[in-house]
Amino acid sequence: MAIQVGDKIPNVTVRLVGPTGAQPVSTQDFFAGKKAVLFAVPGAFTPTCSDAHLPGFVDHVAEIKAKGVDVVACTAVNDAFVLDAWGKARGVGDKVAFLADGNGDFARALGLDLDASAFGLGPRSKRYAAVLEDGVVKALHVEANPGQVTDSSAETILKDL
Repeated sequence: MAIQVGDKIPNVTVRLVGPTGAQPVSTQDFFAGKKAVLFAVPGAFTPTCSDAHLPGFVDHVAEIKAKGVDVVACTAVNDAFVLDAWGKARGVGDKVAFLADGNGDFARALGLDLDASAFGLGPRSKRYAAVLEDGVVKALHVEANPGQVTDSSAETILKDL
């Protein structure tokens, strides 16, 4: 069953991509005591993720943080090296924290995993965006079509804040 508004996110170890490499971090520790926006993409360097989803959050990060958000984070079922390269290629800097879910453990624990085998991508995460407070889901928008960004856009999240 997929996570719902009011649920606490599951505690899973992911890799936080940073300037000194990727460090393991539990989702419980990462989101503890913070108001956060978490969005997930099916894959770094894929067209919709690179051209629409990530740029929307990068462009609106100041507005999002002005509404009391401590951190904007992106997760994907990609390894930390891919997310690091993607962030550098897209000029993200420190605007978005990347949480690499290389084995898809976090996506599965959330119930938001996606079988993209038909597209040659294997197991992935559904495209979604959420507002979290101390690890509790306050708003959640999951795209019905992972190839588009409507419900999970930065603009939608801004309305939730």
